[in-house]
Amino acid sequence: MPSSRPPSNPEPEFEGDYRPAAGSLLDPLNVRVEPADLAYLVQLSDALNTTLDLQTLLNRTSELVRAIIHYRIFAILLLNDRTQDLRMRFQIGHTPEVERMHFPMGKGVVGQVALTRMPMLLNDVRSEPSYIAVNPDVRSELAVPLIAKNRLIGVMDIESEQIDYFRPEHLHLLSLTASRIAQAIENARLYSRVSRQARTLTVLNEIAVELTSILDLDPLLERVGQLLRRLIDYQMFTVMLLDEKGELLVTRYAWRFGYTHAPRRRIPITSGLVGASVREWRVVNVPDVQKDSRYLEMNPETRSELIVPLFYKGRVIGVLDLEHTRAGYFNEEHERMLTTLAAQIAIAIENARLYQAVRRQERQLEKDIAMAREVQLRLLPTDPPQHANAEMAVRFLPARTIGGDLYDFLEYGKDQSAIVLGDVSGKAAPAALFAALVSGIMRSAAIQRLQPPQMLAQLNDALQERKLDSQYVTMLFALWNDDTRVLQVANSGAVQPILCRNGISTVIRAEGFPLGMFPDAAYDEFRVETQPGDAVVFVSDGILDAENAQDEMYGDERLANMLCCHRESSAAEIGEAILADVSRFQDGHDRFDDETIIVLKVR
Repeated sequence: MPSSRPPSNPEPEFEGDYRPAAGSLLDPLNVRVEPADLAYLVQLSDALNTTLDLQTLLNRTSELVRAIIHYRIFAILLLNDRTQDLRMRFQIGHTPEVERMHFPMGKGVVGQVALTRMPMLLNDVRSEPSYIAVNPDVRSELAVPLIAKNRLIGVMDIESEQIDYFRPEHLHLLSLTASRIAQAIENARLYSRVSRQARTLTVLNEIAVELTSILDLDPLLERVGQLLRRLIDYQMFTVMLLDEKGELLVTRYAWRFGYTHAPRRRIPITSGLVGASVREWRVVNVPDVQKDSRYLEMNPETRSELIVPLFYKGRVIGVLDLEHTRAGYFNEEHERMLTTLAAQIAIAIENARLYQAVRRQERQLEKDIAMAREVQLRLLPTDPPQHANAEMAVRFLPARTIGGDLYDFLEYGKDQSAIVLGDVSGKAAPAALFAALVSGIMRSAAIQRLQPPQMLAQLNDALQERKLDSQYVTMLFALWNDDTRVLQVANSGAVQPILCRNGISTVIRAEGFPLGMFPDAAYDEFRVETQPGDAVVFVSDGILDAENAQDEMYGDERLANMLCCHRESSAAEIGEAILADVSRFQDGHDRFDDETIIVLKVR
């Protein structure tokens, strides 16, 4: 440190009542405190201990220093641990250009003070070789190091446009100030860092929660870009995902200076900074891309770039790529935040991809089911047969898009028709396919004009040959003879028909084993000699088992009452009345089974 020369200008006055005591000047870690200094130190401590806000602290420091040393140019520079240079954190009297300057360790007066940790008092800066003439009018300079717990945190610097302006007393006072303010600054920075980390964690948690609720990939990536701006003020942002082969990074979302960037690029993982991040499974932080041979220019404005790989279940699925026009913009804190958030983003991306795949499968399934529904409806007869002494009607309502109920009308000659009502075990597509199989076998056998018991026995044998686990069919097979008005009924486990005659209902007690369950099953036949005005209803179990909000079932008693109440109506009207009554009974309650009604009305 150069020694001060005898003053050539009048001694600067000290403001207030402070008068320094004579004594040796020691280094800032061992500043000798004289009794006259105590009042100032008490005032200094009171001012510094009432705030943890760094900007407020620095401003108060400047005011305290001005109270004892009149200055026009003042600065507090703090050391950047990562770049090891000094940057102005607070200043008075400097130009904006000077404020933005970085001072490396050992360069200039403040750099020398930082490197040696010793104060400097220059009576004429023109005589100091290390002086950097950022202000040509400056003649005197006083700089002291800021040291907290034996660690340099910065430099406090005062400049004057007069030669020999600063005195040893000024150095003593500034050293006293520096020895107290250094720890206060460090405490304020620590508080600021902890507060910032708490806010960051809060934002990270909010982002993670929000991302899990977005299941469409494009909106998700756009929202990722928006939320990241709450943490990092980037200027360019890209999300690139690996293709299915894991060989190319494909741009899925890009944002440039406030606007979404549409063009997509495909970059092999063998090239570029993004490729290096994927190959090396690590964060790539480049302070100046112009100096990195791996850089592939996408934006000529880019100077610094930060790339974070996205990991999911032990593999890289893509990268987050942030860019800025300022060199050295991204720091270790940015890396930590993005690395923490990247895990949540990767999960959200994979969830969105899975959701999209499921949605594609669902759309295909819906398309297939719609086709199956059309095929099923084409297999069901559109109109019942016409007879002179009887009319028939059918109503069918599947529980889902397609169902397991099947019904049919088979011609058994000029005046005979078979009425078929079956219910396949299960629901939806599997049940409908099995129903189609049963219908095809039955129609093939119909050319033999088998009687109801024989028809059921033959169907049972055929299904035994095509045995499917847990698949069976319950079926009513009835043969109507229009000449004799006789109804022959055989049943393989289906709901028993109900006959209404003269307002009195009777259950036709036909029973039997379901088709496909047991080999060599035999079935009985029940003959019903009907009379004019009789009405017979055949229903699937979806009618009797229909439930309301109170978990009550529709039941055969309610069905019989509806049949007899509408016995004077046509077969179609009876079917409509029963179906409407079932719907009223359910009162919006979900239907869990197909609902089929066939009505035979004797003229």
